[in-house]
Amino acid sequence: MGTSPTTLNLASMLAHHASLAPDKIAIVWDTVRLSYGEVDRLSSRVANALVNMGIGRGDKVALVCPNLPFFPVVYYGIMKAGAAVVPLNVLFTPREVAYHLTDSEAKAVFVFEGTPELPLANTVKEAFDQVDTCRHLVVMTKDLMAQSPLDEHPTLTQITFDRPETFEIVPTDPDDTCAILYTSGTTGQPKGAELTHFNLYSNVVTTLLIHLPVLDFTDGEQKTCLITLPLFHTTGQTVQMNTQIYAGHRVVLLPRFDARTTLDTMVAERVNFWVGVPTMYWALLKYVEENGYDIGKIRDTMKVCTSGGAPMPVEVMKAFGEVFGVRVMEGYGLSETSPLATFNHFERPSKPGTVGQPIMGVDVRCFDDNDNEVPRGTRGEVVIRGPNVMKGYYKRPEATAEAFRNGWFHTGDIGIMDDEGYLAIVDRKKDMILRGGYNIYPRELEEVIMTHPAVSLCAVIGVPDERLGEEVKAYLVLKEGAQLSDAAFIDWCREQFAANKYPRYVEFRDSLPIGGTGKIFKRALKEENRDRPQA
Repeated sequence: MGTSPTTLNLASMLAHHASLAPDKIAIVWDTVRLSYGEVDRLSSRVANALVNMGIGRGDKVALVCPNLPFFPVVYYGIMKAGAAVVPLNVLFTPREVAYHLTDSEAKAVFVFEGTPELPLANTVKEAFDQVDTCRHLVVMTKDLMAQSPLDEHPTLTQITFDRPETFEIVPTDPDDTCAILYTSGTTGQPKGAELTHFNLYSNVVTTLLIHLPVLDFTDGEQKTCLITLPLFHTTGQTVQMNTQIYAGHRVVLLPRFDARTTLDTMVAERVNFWVGVPTMYWALLKYVEENGYDIGKIRDTMKVCTSGGAPMPVEVMKAFGEVFGVRVMEGYGLSETSPLATFNHFERPSKPGTVGQPIMGVDVRCFDDNDNEVPRGTRGEVVIRGPNVMKGYYKRPEATAEAFRNGWFHTGDIGIMDDEGYLAIVDRKKDMILRGGYNIYPRELEEVIMTHPAVSLCAVIGVPDERLGEEVKAYLVLKEGAQLSDAAFIDWCREQFAANKYPRYVEFRDSLPIGGTGKIFKRALKEENRDRPQA
């Protein structure tokens, strides 16, 4: 006898608050204020439109959108229909968009029209035309009554205007895929981490519980979260948007981080909760110091500041805490873990250089190469198990089996856990570059660079950068007789890669160092750059 689906659809968080307090503000962007009731009704229209397209439980729908109200409306609409959302980086090139649409088997893609500087609709259209399996392209226009910039493809308004504002959320099993978040790997092409409704739900609940000690819910004031991290990224989605919607808070969206705009928004919206990467903290401190910005009102309202994506320099953390009067909390996680796995809990003191202790219900340990736990204080690979861990990489059973050896998800990160359970990340996945909080994997870049007609051999590494932590540098050996300038190569890379990925530095060599196994000896290249400023 079969079992029927259980109603654990993540979109029920939105519907719950819409039923309890439909007039309470949910989403803020610029002068736009959308209540929980409005977001719920709009997302129900999206769900009805998807059903009309023949899209339902188990299907995949891609979403290409900056931090605008369109994102949560379409995001929860996709989930209501029982489909899985595939958020894509707005900086992707047509080649990258086409790969993700194909790999995820997305049946539809929703894209914001973009700007002259970032023509998203045109980018996605170029990719869409290359993918046979994606049948629908829908454009979200800033002017809701505007015509589609892509004549043959409808706008969001056109597909939803005559659809009902109510929708019975499709019941989903806890193990049904809710979202596919793509993460690159040392093996080259990006892999889709399949996160279930229960994965995300468990991480949302635990994230909120972590922050409860400093959030006073007895004052009757609705709490406010500011999101400057991109919503297509796992932290923006789970730690911020989904967690705040679950709690019934206000979510303030900024499409692009800018120090002055961020500070002004913190003041105007009385922000209580913000998550940033270390470069954002550095930028805010620098702006306040250089411009004498009055942050008194920010100190009055800010309760929680969290940093992730890259190690926070102790000096920056200390200075931010002193200037803004708030304790900066660090955590650790990956797309595959929904993302949060460890956090510096408020009940315990932070330890500089660590990313805190495991969150509730999640086990984190350090293993040796034989999958035996190493003694405390000893380096080992960080492994994780818990309800937050993905069910696998989409359509990649071998990669999934390799990652889940002996029941533990192997992160590839090297850590040290002390006697009190505090984890320090001391090394990273082989060759990975961490640029401004974003993971960049050289193998993916190298495979594309090798297609350049002038390139014979290449190696990509991360080099030290004061502002971003690391910057991308390419070493090239040209084919005999070929000519290529720095500027021409970098311009070519701009066309191939997202803006956060392409190499900013290039160095031409007659040969590259080769190790004993016949592979390029990247460690030697990294040593050369350790203390050498880039030209």
